[in-house]
Amino acid sequence: MYPNLYYVFNDWFGVEWSSLSFLNTFGLMVAMGFITAAIVLNKELQRKEKEGLLSPREEIITVGESATISELIINAIAGFVFGYKIFGLFFSKPEGVNPQEYIFSSEGNIFGGLLIAVVLSWLKWWEKNKLKLKEPERRNVRIWPHDRVGDIIILGLIFGIVGAKIFDNLENWSDFIKDPIGRLFSASGLTFYGGLIVAAIAICWYGSKKGIKIIHLVDAAGLALLLAYAVGRIGCQVSGDGDWGIFNSAYVVNADGKVVEAGPDDYQNQLNKNAAYYLKGEVFNKDSILVQVTDRTYESLEKVPHKSLKAPSFVPVWMVAYTYPNNVNKDGVQIKDCNKEYCRALPQPVFPTPFYETLVCTILFIILWIIRRRIKVPGVMFGIYLILNGIERLTVELFRVNNTYSIFGFHPTQAELISCALILAGIILIIIVKRKYSKTE
Repeated sequence: MYPNLYYVFNDWFGVEWSSLSFLNTFGLMVAMGFITAAIVLNKELQRKEKEGLLSPREEIITVGESATISELIINAIAGFVFGYKIFGLFFSKPEGVNPQEYIFSSEGNIFGGLLIAVVLSWLKWWEKNKLKLKEPERRNVRIWPHDRVGDIIILGLIFGIVGAKIFDNLENWSDFIKDPIGRLFSASGLTFYGGLIVAAIAICWYGSKKGIKIIHLVDAAGLALLLAYAVGRIGCQVSGDGDWGIFNSAYVVNADGKVVEAGPDDYQNQLNKNAAYYLKGEVFNKDSILVQVTDRTYESLEKVPHKSLKAPSFVPVWMVAYTYPNNVNKDGVQIKDCNKEYCRALPQPVFPTPFYETLVCTILFIILWIIRRRIKVPGVMFGIYLILNGIERLTVELFRVNNTYSIFGFHPTQAELISCALILAGIILIIIVKRKYSKTE
């Protein structure tokens, strides 16, 4: 596992560059997900523009003005926040503090904040002054939908995080009530579907305001979201952020920390050996000193969720049973002879569900990308995306453990409820747009 880039370079090249520890691999892959989404969305919008499905919009802008006070203030605020945190990570972060937790804390470096605030404000002033005219002019410009991809991605980022936090706290309401401030501003706790729903509402509102046909925008966005999700899940898998599946009782961890096939009583013996971890959530170091209490506790060892599935001979064992060594959550038991910050591995291998989602979503994206030109009815592509997304997540939920709701004797998770709603919405959307399209022919 690579909780941050320090571990990547240390494992691949044998170097110990501690300054790389602030670059969290999960955050890096999420950023890569947004970049891939921007590329796919841009290409699809341009294709639709060439086919005459989307048109530009004329807007009046003023050129040749000096930088306004509000522009300078906004750049200064953005620069201060950025410098405050980045300089803080390099020069002010206490030893042992998780970089991700530090980013979401109130701590930072004031000098760095002031320095970057001044630099960004000066750059804005210089940029506007370079184009300054004696008399500012008002001009008509044509802005195509693909020119707005940057704004769309930023909206998706901001409202995606907001929605992910809202839905996560709704799913873990009891924890939120105990510590609302801590839950709202913690670095952990993000629900994908919450981010998807809230971001989609914000983007559709923006598209409508800017004169972009929503039906074509969501068709293009569905493809972008599918690939972005696949890339983002790489971050979950590589960092070990806790978004893994249930335990695989077909395997156990031996004395050397290796995953091996379980004998008749091996799984139960392993549960008994690590009972403190499963029942009380207590994690001990190599000296048997209690160092952490996790949230993953169960009423009894019999209620520890698991399935037994052995990998076929042509499939690596880690694809069905993985312990996430050096995971960023610091969840599990102490790794033998490890003295770094992240030195824990799960005592029992689990199903690596983030890997499954990356693999499946990548395949689905390739298929939809190949057939996208053959789909002539606007809205059908997005309907297909909703259906496939819902089916994919429903399948993965079979191997994951989440909080459940009690509804008429059923106990679905939040993800299962939303997945079913997405499948139904996708079917209804396809039926409606096809009927509407057939009437116009």
